[in-house]
Amino acid sequence: MPEKFLSNLTDGSYRIAAELHQGDDEHSLEVRSPVDGSLVGKMHEFSHDEIDKVFYLTSLGQVDWANSPIDERARILHRVADNLEKYADALTEVLVMEVAKATKDARDEVLRSADFVRHTAEEAKHLVGEAQFSDAFARHNRNKMAISYRVPLGMVLAIPPFNYPINLGLSKIAPALVGGNAVVLKPPSQGSVACAMLAELLWHSGVPHDVFALVTGRGSRIGDYLVQHPAVSMISFTGSTEVGRDLANKAGMVPLLLELGGKDAAIVLSDADLQAAADHIVAGAFAYAGQRCTAVKRVLCSEEVADELVELLGRRIATLAVGDPRDNATVTPLVDPAAAERALSLVDDAVSKGAELLGGGGRRGNLVEPTLLDHVTEEMDVAWVEPFAPVLPVLRVVNAAEAVRISNASEYGLQAALFTRDVDVATQICMRLDVGTVQVNGKTARGPDHFPFLGTKSSGMGVQGVRYSIEAMTRIKAMVINMSDRDLSEIH
Repeated sequence: MPEKFLSNLTDGSYRIAAELHQGDDEHSLEVRSPVDGSLVGKMHEFSHDEIDKVFYLTSLGQVDWANSPIDERARILHRVADNLEKYADALTEVLVMEVAKATKDARDEVLRSADFVRHTAEEAKHLVGEAQFSDAFARHNRNKMAISYRVPLGMVLAIPPFNYPINLGLSKIAPALVGGNAVVLKPPSQGSVACAMLAELLWHSGVPHDVFALVTGRGSRIGDYLVQHPAVSMISFTGSTEVGRDLANKAGMVPLLLELGGKDAAIVLSDADLQAAADHIVAGAFAYAGQRCTAVKRVLCSEEVADELVELLGRRIATLAVGDPRDNATVTPLVDPAAAERALSLVDDAVSKGAELLGGGGRRGNLVEPTLLDHVTEEMDVAWVEPFAPVLPVLRVVNAAEAVRISNASEYGLQAALFTRDVDVATQICMRLDVGTVQVNGKTARGPDHFPFLGTKSSGMGVQGVRYSIEAMTRIKAMVINMSDRDLSEIH
């Protein structure tokens, strides 16, 4: 199977590669391209019995994997990274057609993933335990020593989203594997072909079949069964807040890493470099048609400079390339028609309540035009609801305090961007914003991938980033040595 897969990669045929996991039964899942509606692949939908077998086999394989040297696991991950680069063109092709990502962005996802896997492999070697004596605590003598070290949790269920199936798949898989866990990957329906190719690449690189497994199918059919399976020791999920909340309720006491929705605000104060702010905001809001949890989802701008900033934003938005991802367009079709309908319903609601539509607002199939809304108020849904689309609302604020209040009033708390030349003001605002990360004079973004990445409130649970992810997917185990008070002169 690896040989067939590799020949398919060399030929650049994502359709043939998808047939490696093709299902012939009545529950097969067809994956069609948001770009032109063509069939990208036909994936097998696993039954509950098949899922049980997968968990049984990987649970057995995990024992030997956990006992293997960390250096050996790291070497395998380095081979994974090498093969990601080697077959980047074919993986790029499937991403372009399956999730409508521009060619340059799809290739960047693959290469960034290779960098992530390499960094993860090396970081695992630097995770060390500690030793401490008992006499540091009151009324204890130096007669005990605790040695702590990290051990795997066991079985990690990895669930990435459609928008970054390879990168966010590997951001879960690599830390879990190098930490000694087995991994079951449940890809999104739209993104399952890319994940099938990724699975073949992992196996070909030396990851044992009984340590890493792929389970495909609609979340509505197998999602609950997976997250509630007794073999699962930990779940790492990226997706909507609604699904994440439901998953958390059903998973019980299983440890969770949840990366959920966001309504990231770009706060622009009157002393900001408006040219730079406009560049960062447009890039942050419209790259990949805004289908990113860290996309700039609203602008909170000081009234003193709002007219100038809005004009700058409008000029930049007008130059964005819109259309086919194969032509490296910035704004490409959304994942499905429902996503486009939801986005435009927010635009229509805002306009009906007095917002000014300065550009966009139209739709061609799944493609939503880059849309700029000015004079948006807190009474409009677009001020609070995540569009996951190329829609940017501008709210005018009287001062920094009002900007902080509106930002914090959101149910989400992923990131915020702050544009100001005053480092003192920046520091004070950062301390008051209830988000995981504040980007000062830059757009909201996930990386670099060794930085901590987290959200507050409905934006997630736990901390990601190379070292943080490895720590989340392992646990501390302690060994206490009780020492007797012996006379060494009597020991020969």
